[in-house]
Amino acid sequence: MHVDGVPEPLLAGPDPLDAGITSGVLARRLGLSPTTLRSWCQRYGLGPARHEQGRHRRWSAQDVALVEDMCRLTASGVPPSEAARAAKARATVTNQHTGPGPDPVPASPAVPQPADAQTVGPVSGGPPTSAARAQWRGLARAALRLQSDVVDEQLNSFIQEHGVIAAWEELMMPTLHAVGRKWESAGDRYVEVEHFLSWHVSTALRSARLLLDAARTPRGGPPVLLACVPGEQHTLPIEAVHAALLQCGQPVRMLGAALPSEALIAAVRRTGPVSVLLWSQTRSLANTPLAVHLTRMAWGAAGARQQAALLLAGPGWRGITVEGAAQPQGLREAVNLLAPGTPRLSR
Repeated sequence: MHVDGVPEPLLAGPDPLDAGITSGVLARRLGLSPTTLRSWCQRYGLGPARHEQGRHRRWSAQDVALVEDMCRLTASGVPPSEAARAAKARATVTNQHTGPGPDPVPASPAVPQPADAQTVGPVSGGPPTSAARAQWRGLARAALRLQSDVVDEQLNSFIQEHGVIAAWEELMMPTLHAVGRKWESAGDRYVEVEHFLSWHVSTALRSARLLLDAARTPRGGPPVLLACVPGEQHTLPIEAVHAALLQCGQPVRMLGAALPSEALIAAVRRTGPVSVLLWSQTRSLANTPLAVHLTRMAWGAAGARQQAALLLAGPGWRGITVEGAAQPQGLREAVNLLAPGTPRLSR
């Protein structure tokens, strides 16, 4: 699993009007992740009005305008479900007045604030506030202002409405990237914002199960163990795994940052886990001998020996192959491997 999701640069140049544009082009043009665009299509019916079976979706000018309106509304703080209803209602009124004739598809859409939503001006010196970051601009702005109540409300409401995985992929991770990149480009400025936002994201993840009425009661059976390799201090990604596993009722034990090898081995022997996820953010800390040892560990009586499945997660493991270990490429894949058969985790 790795922390990706920063949108690609906006593409310039219009596509042929009669053919429309593909979902990939639209996602890049608006700065949305493909996951978010698919989510909006499935949850709120914002997909192309015309879709031929067996062919790639092609978005017309009206389809693009609908998604742009959705971006504008969510950027101003309107919850996604309400934004979708408002955007579709306005699109219906517009089509009744103008008809279905094609309009040019803008190469770089502007983002005027909607008249029917509370408007908040851009923050001077904050992260980019173009349509490329519409879905998390409000959260980044609140973080830059160190507005604890606003940040907590946005994180918690998103988790309640969409669950842990969507909150991580569509809101938390992109905003953390945006704030981190702003800090890197501004010298020593904004480091307090990154620390502030990370703390609130961690708090929201640890509180997620209390926010979710649909969270399952943990079932019986051996747990999943989550740990960072020795020396690794970055825990937010495995905190997201922990929260998502709790949401689907999987027993899980969090062992946290910088766990010594001997302690992890002792925990495996003591708990007999079904799986172990070992996180490494940096290549220099990826502990291959420890991973190999974990794949060979077994316990139990002779003739009934058991082993834990091993998942190596994080960018530190890229390019490293450990026989018998899986390397998930995202939170969703990691949770599906650790808690198979959970319907709510599949798209």
